[in-house]
Amino acid sequence: MSSVTIHNLDEPLARLLRARARAEGLSLNQTVKRLLEEALGVKRTPSRHRADFEEFCGIWSKEEADAFDRRVSDFEQIDPEDWR
Repeated sequence: MSSVTIHNLDEPLARLLRARARAEGLSLNQTVKRLLEEALGVKRTPSRHRADFEEFCGIWSKEEADAFDRRVSDFEQIDPEDWR
């Protein structure tokens, strides 16, 4: 993997980059890479890190998920008396 150093960034541009990084919760390096990818039309492949845990979490069918939603709908009302 290559590294690139950018010298003499104007302060307004540097400030905008730092603000964008903060707003997105990313490092400055990640932000610059994302902006370059977007500008150049390079599509990043999304990570499938959740796939690593699917066997432990289980996967519900549509019918199972609907049945669960029906069962928990009884709990949508909170009785304040239960919390005294």
